[in-house]
Formats: sequence, structure tokens, C-alpha cells
Amino acid sequence: MTVYCVSYDLNKHGQNYGALYQELKNSFSWAHPLDSTWLISTSESAQQLTNRLRSHLDNNDTLLVIKVTSDYAGWLNQEQWNWLRNNI
Repeated sequence: MTVYCVSYDLNKHGQNYGALYQELKNSFSWAHPLDSTWLISTSESAQQLTNRLRSHLDNNDTLLVIKVTSDYAGWLNQEQWNWLRNNI
């Protein structure tokens, strides 16, 4: 499995996040450490994951999918750090 950092901006005022959230949660394993950032563990490539999520975004939204390596730092809660350690 590979872990990807998925970050997005939904630019339409009042846009419904529900369908996108559900699609992200359909992944093998996930964490949601920041408002518009998820960590997704999947056997998909970055392009396959992008394609799967794209159907839940509007044309004016933005999406970034980046592979996560073991070189990371930040301020998260202990549960989120544990998820990272267990999935990378």
C-alpha cells in the first residue's frame, strides 16, 4: 500500500463535501488530519486516486495528490501520528 496526501479546495460556495468524504472513506485506510487534507492508504496510483475523486469535484475545484514518505514533520494529534507510523 502507498499513502497519499490528498488536499483540495472546493470553490463553489456551500458545496457539499459529503460525496467526496464518502469516496475518500471508501479507501483501504484513511486519516483526516486537517480540514481539506486527508491521508489515504491505497494500492492505487496517484493518477488512479485522482481519477476516482475527480467525479466528486466541480470544474473550478482544485485537487492535489502526493505520495507520502517517511520524511515528515508537523503538529498533529497522537492518533494521527500513530496512523502515519502504522501506514507508511
